[in-house]
Amino acid sequence: MSTDTPKPPMPGSMPKPSSLPASPPAAMANAAAASFAALTARLDYLDARDIEKVRQAYRFADQAHLGQMRKSGEPYITHPIAVAGQCAEWKLDAEALMAALLHDAMEDCGITKIDLIERFGAPVAELVDGLTKLDKLEFNTREENQAESFRKMLLAMARDPRVILIKLADRTHNMRTMGDMPRSKWARIANETLDIYVPIAHRLGLNQTYRELQDLAFQHLRPWRYAVLKKAVTRARNRRRDLMQKVQRDVEAAFAETGMTVRTTGREKSLFSIYQKMAQKHLSFAQVTDIYGLRVIVPSTTDCYTGLGLLHQLYKPVPGKFKDYIAIPKLNGYQSLHTTLVGPSNMNVEFQLRTEAMHVVAESGVAAHWLYKATDPNSPTAHRLSAKWMQSLLDIQDETRDATEFWDHVKVDLFPDAVYVFTPKGQIMALPRGATVIDFAYAIHSKVGNQAATAKINHESVPLRTELRSGDVVEVATDPEITPNPAWLGFARTGRARSKIRHYLKTLAQTESMSLGEKLLTQSLRAEGMEKLPEENPANQYIWDKLLRFTGNRSRTDLLTDIGLGKLIATIVAKRLTSLMTEHGEKPDALLMTRERFTAHESISQGAVALDGTENASVQYGQCCRPVPGDPIVGYLGRGEGLVVHHQDCGVVKRLLHKDAERFLRVEWADEPVRMFETGVLITVSNHKGVLAKVAAAVSSTDADIVHIDMDEETTKHDSPDLRFLISVHDLAHLDNVLRILKRTPSVLQVSRIRSVA
Repeated sequence: MSTDTPKPPMPGSMPKPSSLPASPPAAMANAAAASFAALTARLDYLDARDIEKVRQAYRFADQAHLGQMRKSGEPYITHPIAVAGQCAEWKLDAEALMAALLHDAMEDCGITKIDLIERFGAPVAELVDGLTKLDKLEFNTREENQAESFRKMLLAMARDPRVILIKLADRTHNMRTMGDMPRSKWARIANETLDIYVPIAHRLGLNQTYRELQDLAFQHLRPWRYAVLKKAVTRARNRRRDLMQKVQRDVEAAFAETGMTVRTTGREKSLFSIYQKMAQKHLSFAQVTDIYGLRVIVPSTTDCYTGLGLLHQLYKPVPGKFKDYIAIPKLNGYQSLHTTLVGPSNMNVEFQLRTEAMHVVAESGVAAHWLYKATDPNSPTAHRLSAKWMQSLLDIQDETRDATEFWDHVKVDLFPDAVYVFTPKGQIMALPRGATVIDFAYAIHSKVGNQAATAKINHESVPLRTELRSGDVVEVATDPEITPNPAWLGFARTGRARSKIRHYLKTLAQTESMSLGEKLLTQSLRAEGMEKLPEENPANQYIWDKLLRFTGNRSRTDLLTDIGLGKLIATIVAKRLTSLMTEHGEKPDALLMTRERFTAHESISQGAVALDGTENASVQYGQCCRPVPGDPIVGYLGRGEGLVVHHQDCGVVKRLLHKDAERFLRVEWADEPVRMFETGVLITVSNHKGVLAKVAAAVSSTDADIVHIDMDEETTKHDSPDLRFLISVHDLAHLDNVLRILKRTPSVLQVSRIRSVA
């Protein structure tokens, strides 16, 4: 279409159409021409061919959005132009700018992906398609939907960072113009911005965008507090303007004497940062001392440290307020020297020293890739920016299929607080604050994490759960016999560590559940007169295919796993499998059927599941009755939780028998259990000094282990309080010996086993 089509102004670029002397349509046309001219003025880093491509995209978008208006009354095209303008500030390539102009065309105007491919090529169409999917995401829905939506966005970002950069530009313009939206939507959109987009902007190093989004969200979430704080900062700025100008003159003069060319700019803490500091540390506005600062841009990295020395000679440094982010960069690639000095009138001033290249990365983060590309196409710096973190998203995705779980892993890594630790060889590693030794181990390599046995911090042995501090030298020793423990999830903090541990445990649980399922199905099949499961071969494929259609599973492995987890009942599957095998020409063995069905009361049977304690996730022992080898037991196949073993007399068993009798199956103890089992013991004692030590010594003398001790608050006031011990024993005979020894112990009045909580 022609360039005479109405095109709106950039915000603040010219008077509103209503104030122009021309008619409204003419005003809109003039405004549109001016706004696009403002955009093209920023495209000087592109060649003429690329600028023409951007122009074509603009004309297409303008035609597509013709007649659409924003809530402000401006033509809708103002929004895509503003988004493209922000992308131009980051020096994004022509494809990204075209996608920014077209980002609402698919959803709002009925334009298809095919249309965009034919007109602008596949790369632009893919970007617009990615953005359209993101626009459809609803973050205020149920947690599962929110997690799934967020997962899509993060993965889109990991595959092509331009997607999230355009999305952030889109969100920034929407936040700038949110005053035109109904007030009822402010809180939801502002919270979504703080929870989702602000951490991403920070994590990608887009500090300018990060600070602006924070302040805009704060403004619409807490309008009154924002207004009061803004007024206070303005007053303080006016009072301290002369002081800051004096500091700036003194600094420039000090650097000029050394012959170093520097550029100084003032820096003011964002309103949201001030508000956060006041809220978290319970400070008044007057107590926040680091509102103002000065940024010094120097020629080289060495000059940063030279400049630091000059500043420390000029003003006194505040102890504990120096940070070297050059030697140890932040997770998002940020580099600077930070120091706080006591300036004139005892005013604290924070100084940041960095090179021009560091400044570009500090303000633009991952977008610096395109900034560098625009000035120096061969620069390797930008290619490293945030690449590691983005790749880690894809790694977590490969191991985590559950969306909520994926979000749990990733949100830990989104927030930027970090600790910096060293390997024994002196390599620096950055980990999120709160990270433990196990996080460090997985950060080294997944194999080191999976086999982590012992650890040392600063040459002292520590548990794997020990929290790391900046400056720690961490050493992890491995053992091939060690495997990830479910307890590790209790203190693993990083997304990488948690996803690796869960992936291992799930794989292990699946293997064990499949083995259990195979055992249960074979047992049930024997009761139907069939000796064994049909083998997996072409001759039996027909049987397995029909059975899988019956159960709804995709494979034999999935079927057996579901039986092991209790999602399918083995007897029902066995009956169907028997009829299929009969159709295929196999006849049930009447003798086998009789023996299996009528020997169920015997303690030893071919089909019973033998338990020796080596079972992991597929078999659990009931917390209600805590059976030990020697106890009469039954197995309950819970829905999705695998096999749960109960004492025969357990109250829970009696209740379940009424409603779920078909889910019970025969289990038996192996001849030689390989581990100890926990059970509860109730001990009533005389309340005098040292009685607990005597009881503990008695238990220890029997080679039993004390796992936990609990006391009733009510009974502790009495002369004969009750002590509840959770102890580990080998079997029932061992437990009987423990009870016998305890009964003989002085001060022990009564001893009994805690049978059931029912």
